[in-house]
Amino acid sequence: MNVAVLSDIHGVLPALEAVLAEPDVQAAEKIVLLGDLLAGPLPVETLERLQALGERAVWVRGNADRELAEWARTGGSAVPDPIVGWAARQLRPADLPVLDALPLTVTLDGVLFCHATPRNDTEIVLVDSAVERWAEVLAGVTEPTVVCGHTHMPFVRLVDRRLVVNPGSVGMPYGARGAHWALLGDGGDVRLRRTEYDAEAACRYLVSRSAYPGIEEWADFFVRNPASDVEALRVFSGRGTSST
Repeated sequence: MNVAVLSDIHGVLPALEAVLAEPDVQAAEKIVLLGDLLAGPLPVETLERLQALGERAVWVRGNADRELAEWARTGGSAVPDPIVGWAARQLRPADLPVLDALPLTVTLDGVLFCHATPRNDTEIVLVDSAVERWAEVLAGVTEPTVVCGHTHMPFVRLVDRRLVVNPGSVGMPYGARGAHWALLGDGGDVRLRRTEYDAEAACRYLVSRSAYPGIEEWADFFVRNPASDVEALRVFSGRGTSST
């Protein structure tokens, strides 16, 4: 089947809408949502848009999804990103069971989908991580293809004859501006995709619709001027687990 993979939307509804308007996404039999869906400026609106996809959507839990539910219940302070706590306070009681029910992994047609790694929703592995590191986090995995997100940087690589795909981030890309996603087709075909959209219009939309106190600065950094892949790799380098 044709599967569109959307990861790390982070409540950036204009970016999500741009991807959902893509003909290949509209034609996909399934849309896999690879976690970290709501922790951003428009969490409730983004959740409602994703729920409207109905049975076509296959949901996977990201660390931020888990953290949002924890914050909403306890008002915890373990997550350093202030927008996570703010987004958690926007959630309605009926939203929490939706996040609680998300699985760590999903397998479709021999492809394993996870947010960070199959065993953990915060572990970091990168395109240039050592084969030994990949072997560690993929221990026990039998599927020939693994699709993961979390680091917001797209790549495709082989790991001991296993194909590993990261679609990048829809809402908070590191590297090139735009909404990044992936399309998986019959016969193992993998295409990394980037949807260009009007970043200025998106920033204006977020500023007008989101009540997050720092929305102008947030939108400027993550939508208008995203961090480069070099900057992101510098931060991630040497870290085994992290929230992102």
